Amino acid sequence: MSKYAVEFEKITKSFLNGAIIANQNIDLQIKKGEIHALVGENGAGKSTLMSILFGLYQPTSGVIKINGQEVVISNPIKANKLGIGMVHQHFKLVDVATVWENIALGVEHTRGNIFLDKNRIKAELTVIMNKYHLYVDLNAKIQDISVGMQQRVEILKILYRQADILVFDEPTAVLTPQQIEGLLKVMLNLQKAGKTIIFISHKIDEIKKVANTATVIRHGKKIIDLDVKTMSVSDIAQAMVGRKIVEVKNDYAPRCSDQPILQIINLSVGKETNHKINALETFNLDLYPGEIVAIAGVEGNGQKELVEAVTGLIKTQSGAVIFKNLNLLVETIKKRYELGMSHIPEDRHKYGMLLDFSVQDNIVSQEIDHYPFSKKGLINKKAITHYAQAIIKDFDVRGSRNGIAMARGLSGGNQQKVVVGRELRKQHDLLIVAQPTRGLDVGAIEYIHAQILAEKAKGKGVLLISYELNEIMALADRIVVINDGKKVGEVAGKGASKAEIGALMTGKQTLEKELNYE
Repeated sequence: MSKYAVEFEKITKSFLNGAIIANQNIDLQIKKGEIHALVGENGAGKSTLMSILFGLYQPTSGVIKINGQEVVISNPIKANKLGIGMVHQHFKLVDVATVWENIALGVEHTRGNIFLDKNRIKAELTVIMNKYHLYVDLNAKIQDISVGMQQRVEILKILYRQADILVFDEPTAVLTPQQIEGLLKVMLNLQKAGKTIIFISHKIDEIKKVANTATVIRHGKKIIDLDVKTMSVSDIAQAMVGRKIVEVKNDYAPRCSDQPILQIINLSVGKETNHKINALETFNLDLYPGEIVAIAGVEGNGQKELVEAVTGLIKTQSGAVIFKNLNLLVETIKKRYELGMSHIPEDRHKYGMLLDFSVQDNIVSQEIDHYPFSKKGLINKKAITHYAQAIIKDFDVRGSRNGIAMARGLSGGNQQKVVVGRELRKQHDLLIVAQPTRGLDVGAIEYIHAQILAEKAKGKGVLLISYELNEIMALADRIVVINDGKKVGEVAGKGASKAEIGALMTGKQTLEKELNYE
C-alpha cells in the first residue's frame, strides 16, 4: 500500500500547440493525511496542475498515480469516483437553487428512479455537517447566503461525494479574516478525519497555520519542497518569488490640500434584501487630496453599500456625495468616470471585467470612445494594443498573450492585475478601491501597495476598503471604523494597533484619536 495519496511523474501541460507551457516535467508526491500547500506567483501553473488532477485538463505528457495506482482522469466524474474533490476559487453554484439542491446536483437520491428523495439527502447532509462542524441552512437559496456560507456548500458538495482527496484552490481569496479562521479550522478537522488536503494559497501566514509541506512552483516548474514548520514566513515568500520581499509602508507625509476632494454627507443606504433597514446610516466622511483613508470593519457592516453608493451601483435613501462641486448621487456612472473617478471593485467578475472579451479590450473598455483609442467612431487598434501592452508589462499580467487572450482564461490573480492596472493608469483624481490585492501573490501585493502609495504622492484622494488589517495599517493615513452601518471611530494610521482597531470593529467602544498632519 502506497504512503502517497497523489503522485505526479513528469507532468507537462501545454496549450496552443506548445506555444504556452503551463506545467513542465513536474514531479510531486502528496502524502496521505497531510495538508500539502502549493505556492507560487500568479500564473505559475498551480491551478492548471490541480485542474489536471480533477480531470478538467488532460496532461500533454506524464503519469498520475492515486493511492499508488496509475490512473487516467478523463473528466471530473472520473475524479469523483477516485475520491478526488475540488473547491474552485470561483464557486460553481446555481444561485437560484437551494443549498441542498446544489450539493446533491448530479448524484441525487431518488425513489423509484423518479422522485427526488430530499428527506434522505438532507438527513445524510446533516450527518456530514455534524461530523465536520460545517453548518449551513440547507433550505436557503445560494443567492441569499454569504460568501463564507457558499464556500461551506462547496466543501459539503465534495464530502457528500465521499472524497478523500480534497483540493482547495485559493479558498480564502474571497473571505473575511473571521471566515478565513473558520475555514482553516474546518481544514484541520478534515485532516483529523483522515482526509488528504491540497491547499493552493498565496497567504503564507495561512500556510504556516495548517500546512505540513509546501511545494513551490515558479513559471510552471517545481522549484522545491519545504517543511513548513521549520521555515519562516520571509523564507517561504522568498522561495515563491525568487527574491527578498520588501515591506511597503506609508510615509505619512502631510496631505497636499485642506480642501476635500470627496465629501460624503449624511449618507444612508437601505439593505439590498430589505430597503426598510439601513445598511449604511447617516455616514459622514471628508477625503482630501494626497490622502489614503481606509474603511475598516467586519464584512457586512456597510462597506459594500458605501462603495456602491459612491460609484453609482445602487440607489441611496438620503444624503449627498460631493465630488468636484457636483452631487454624484444624481449623476450617471459614466459622468462619475468622466469627472475623474477610478474604481477597483470588490467583485472583479461581476463589476470589473467582461470575461468573454480580450484582455486589451477590458483595459480600454471605459475609454474606447475617447482619443487615442478611437476618433470619429473609428477604432485605433494600434493605439489600444500599445496602451494595453504597457499595462500588461508594468503589472506583470501573465497568460495574456500580449492582450489578445480572453479575460476568462486568466488566473484570478492575473484578472485582478488587469483591473487594478486599468484603473490606476487611466486619468483620475479620486480612486475608490475595494480589496485591491484579493487573490494576489506576495510579490504582486508588494507592487500594488507601492502603486497605491504613489497615488497619494501624486495628490490623488484614495478611499480604501479592505478586510486585511495588515493592508490597512500599511497604507492608510486615517482609518475609519464602521460597525452596523455607522461610523464608530477614527484613528490615525501612524501608530495604529490591531487591538485598537479590533475593539472599534466589534462596536465595544468609540474612540477617536487626535490626528496630526504637522
